[in-house]
Amino acid sequence: MAKKETKKKQEQEECNSNCAGCASASTCSSVKKEGQAAGGLPPKVKMDVKHVIMVLSGKGGVGKSTVSVNLAYALSAHGRKVGLLDLDMHGPNVPKMLGIEDHKLGVMGQQIEPVRITGNLSVISMAFLLPDTSTPIIWRGPMKMAAIQQFLGDVNWGPLDYLVVDLPPGTGDEALTIAQLAPNVRGAVIVTTPQDVATLDARKSAKFIEKLGLPVIGVVENMSGMVCPHCGVEIELFGKGGGKKIADELKVPFLGSIPLDIEMRKAGDEGRPFIIRRSSESPTWKSVDRVMEELIRVTGG
Repeated sequence: MAKKETKKKQEQEECNSNCAGCASASTCSSVKKEGQAAGGLPPKVKMDVKHVIMVLSGKGGVGKSTVSVNLAYALSAHGRKVGLLDLDMHGPNVPKMLGIEDHKLGVMGQQIEPVRITGNLSVISMAFLLPDTSTPIIWRGPMKMAAIQQFLGDVNWGPLDYLVVDLPPGTGDEALTIAQLAPNVRGAVIVTTPQDVATLDARKSAKFIEKLGLPVIGVVENMSGMVCPHCGVEIELFGKGGGKKIADELKVPFLGSIPLDIEMRKAGDEGRPFIIRRSSESPTWKSVDRVMEELIRVTGG
């Protein structure tokens, strides 16, 4: 019996010693039982930022990066100092959407220099560290956690009003690590498309944020209908109203809907955020502008 208890104690000690490198430590029941949650996690990264906004989606292909880029640009256009952190490490698209995919990161002194888009907007992405755009990232959780820690603490962001974090789909390491390491996390924006298969996963993202003790800033419904460029008739290609429905169910703000538009796709491919086009005749631009204005209002921008 004594040998079994000794072996169990050794296994528990070994488990606890690995907690500091585990992105799930804050939600791990075994850690909490031993009282290791506070001591096992690394401290918050020291950086000068007022609000960190996480942009999440339950599944891929819903336009999360498009919302991240346009939100960051809209906030910077309102005179706020903004950082845009692309943490979709396995599929970093933010540099392409901003037309800066050929840039590389520099180092000055002991700090990494972000890519400056405007005087108010700076960007960091794993894409800037890859030899070419087809190079895959093949990493496990601890390596991602170390990279995120560097992107937060070792980058010369300067004083920021907002850090917008574009996260990969789902509720894995990257989102957990930001919630644990970043200071002043304001909450999360959930991006979904209208159909049930997407809103089901969006609910999971919202519940995930709730379990972390953070608020859902609001829900954005992307690809909400499509206006035919020839006849002007609206087609509910992926349905409509799913985002509003889950926002009502969860009792969180509905930030608005954005229709599916070929011009939005062109803007991303051309590396120019759709929000800067300022085409008041475009129903899609008006929708994007309303969503961004609502986001700025809700986040205090």
